[in-house]
Amino acid sequence: LWQAALSTLNPSPTDSCPLYLNYATVAALPSRVSRHNSPSAAHFVTRLVRTCLPPGTHRCILMVCERSDAFASACALARAFPLFTQRSGASRRPEKKTVTVEFFLVGQDNGPVEVSTLQCLTSATEGVRLAARIVDTPCNEMNTDTFLEEIKKVGKELGIVPTVIRDEELKTRGFGGIYGVGKAALHPPALAVLSHTPDGATQTIAWVGKGIVYDTGGLSMKGKTTMPGMKRDCGGAAAVLGAFRAAVKQGFRDTLHAVFCLAENSVGPGATRPDDIHLLYSGKTVEINNTDAEGRLVLADGVSYACKDLGADIILDIATLTGAQGIATGKYHAAVLTNSAEWEAACMKAGRQCGDLVHPLVYCPELHFSEFTSAVADMKNSVADRDNGPSSCAGLFIASHIGFDWPGVWVHLDIAAPVHAGERATGFGVALLLALFGRASEDPLLNLVSPLGCEVDAQEEDVERDSKKRRLV
Repeated sequence: LWQAALSTLNPSPTDSCPLYLNYATVAALPSRVSRHNSPSAAHFVTRLVRTCLPPGTHRCILMVCERSDAFASACALARAFPLFTQRSGASRRPEKKTVTVEFFLVGQDNGPVEVSTLQCLTSATEGVRLAARIVDTPCNEMNTDTFLEEIKKVGKELGIVPTVIRDEELKTRGFGGIYGVGKAALHPPALAVLSHTPDGATQTIAWVGKGIVYDTGGLSMKGKTTMPGMKRDCGGAAAVLGAFRAAVKQGFRDTLHAVFCLAENSVGPGATRPDDIHLLYSGKTVEINNTDAEGRLVLADGVSYACKDLGADIILDIATLTGAQGIATGKYHAAVLTNSAEWEAACMKAGRQCGDLVHPLVYCPELHFSEFTSAVADMKNSVADRDNGPSSCAGLFIASHIGFDWPGVWVHLDIAAPVHAGERATGFGVALLLALFGRASEDPLLNLVSPLGCEVDAQEEDVERDSKKRRLV
């Protein structure tokens, strides 16, 4: 029966075959992928599990892959099992469903999976599911108060007390971006920071996440078709929280700050108006011409704080920033904008290694930043011409509050489209952050998927050679 099932598989790009009265299913992944996809075919792993996994309370998945694809495959499997639900039947279910995942490694380095590797996969997948749960939870439950509780819960687990600046204190301390966006909401805005400061650290890294728990668009209000789904506008902050928890658990060696810019972009008597001018934490003034361009305002305060107060050498901000991102790089690839060509390449490599795919945007502030010109302030918050690289321009707005001549590394990740698939969150960004900074971890698996590792470079050379051979044939 097994051999007969295998002989029927003809993946294009995937295929599956049920076994013995649908008690089991065997499924095949694509035999090859393009250079802008992950060798693990992670998106197809998630899709196959969602469509092919047999019903039942206790189920098992046997993942057959190479060691280099284990991390991406585990994160892809985790995306198929979201945690959040408010269906009434779920609370009445007498027994919880369980899924056991077993890895069978083939190819080079195909020995048994070590306990440390399983622990890394567990930490990463828990981070993915944590981020997805936060993004899936609607704002009547996941408001700024609740998000702060999630941060405190992770902090308590890791032995870290978060720093929280909130409500009127934001205003008095000069965080005009976060305060201006969130001041009309019932639950006040906040800047929260989790800091991991190990002995022997050689550099300081800050991950800054956009945490807009709901985005009505403010007074520049979204329409009835574009507002639903805006509970997902906290996807960047959720990814930072899930990745921070996993990174610290897996022995992150450098100083790491997780900065959460939390606000609800609501409508009320205290809402920011178009034409208002806010003083941001960078010391720059911003004329508001679109209250629906709010994410860049909170992130501008976040990256300024990371630079001025935390002394970060590397600042990475991650956000569901622009609808134009999905047009620029598609539904599956996040967009990266950075002042470093090396880090641009590293983001693309990390994305292919972990399954959270990434593609570059044009970085050209000397041509694009003039879109924000204001007659009465240092800049406006939205572009004059929406046909001129709006996703690039939005990222440049954030960078301007560090300074284009800042000597450190700045990376901006726009994850607006890949943060969800249909009506479900994906936990996008957790695997990417862990892979991108894998060399700062003690964990051997994260070292393996790091774009800075010699192992990855060697594998990519092998893939390139194989690709050339196929082209010749």
